[in-house]
Amino acid sequence: MTQLPHQPGGAYDGSFVPSVQGLRGIAALSVLMDHFYDMPKGGMYDIPDPGFLPPLWPWLQSVINVGGHGVELFFMISGFLIPASLVRHGSLPRFFFDRVLRIMPVFVVLHLALFAIGPIVAYKFFRGIDLPSYLAIFTANLFFVQDALGLPIAQQNAWTLTYEWAFYIWFAATFSMLRIGGKLLAAPLILLGIACLMHWPITAFFCIGMLFSATGFRIAIPGRLGLIAGLACGAAMYASLVLFHPFVGLLPGFLLFGMVLAPGAGLGKALSAPALQYVGKISYSLYLVHPFVLFPLQVIGLKLVAVGVDRWLLWTAFIALGLVMSLVASAISYELIEVRLRRLLDGAIRGMFFRPLKIGQSI
Repeated sequence: MTQLPHQPGGAYDGSFVPSVQGLRGIAALSVLMDHFYDMPKGGMYDIPDPGFLPPLWPWLQSVINVGGHGVELFFMISGFLIPASLVRHGSLPRFFFDRVLRIMPVFVVLHLALFAIGPIVAYKFFRGIDLPSYLAIFTANLFFVQDALGLPIAQQNAWTLTYEWAFYIWFAATFSMLRIGGKLLAAPLILLGIACLMHWPITAFFCIGMLFSATGFRIAIPGRLGLIAGLACGAAMYASLVLFHPFVGLLPGFLLFGMVLAPGAGLGKALSAPALQYVGKISYSLYLVHPFVLFPLQVIGLKLVAVGVDRWLLWTAFIALGLVMSLVASAISYELIEVRLRRLLDGAIRGMFFRPLKIGQSI
């Protein structure tokens, strides 16, 4: 079993950071907002004039449409948390075991539900699908290799999990090679990481989190000024991702995350509000579950607009019902799957792979 050293001085020690939890909530709500704009435009059904998105001001469309870039916030958070998590676990097997327990239960439950119900409701690629294609798409999506094989993505938001798993594997391998053989042994993996940044620029946001995880550098701007500065950096990051290259968004993203992490900063205090803390706690479920909740509302809206129901009424109802139902469904998913099912699986499986830790031994 590969043993890993403790974090050096100045590095993040893995302790709970409320503002990061709140940022998780913002990231999930940001993606949800984007789907409030995108899904009403859906034209994948044989319904005349299907879209029920009303005519919006161009500036409002632009503001809402940037919400999908909440994934870059998630990447920064992962880059910050994963190094400390790897060190805290003390071994690669334990680290990856807990990553699987963290990521897979919600994903697999939704994956099975989608492939059971999808053919019945003729959801997207399920219409007219044959058995070999069904099995190929099922397996490829289960192991997050659908893009590499040129197959459709099943769960709407699960494409980011491919990036997450790739980052976990790359970072764990690189970190281990640095400890075992130094920079020379790790050089090929570092070069591979740089090549990935060039090919998939949004992965550079993992680097922001890694930088702050490795150092004690923070950007502490207190009070209302700190909140305004944080909001301005967040807006600049989102705008850069839409208008320019993702690398342009790295600077405001760096400043934003530095303010998020600073103890006592105005932005950090705002993100530590109880409501955002709860949304952050259920954010993983919210991120994956909400497309399942919004889909039936989308179908209903597309049918109603086809018979003349006002678009503004339908869109308002879609947002209001979608928000409430997504939060409720995500809270249920969190309690039943992320907490109870995960605990059950942990108790049933961990002993098959690892010996019990001695008293006082930490993972």
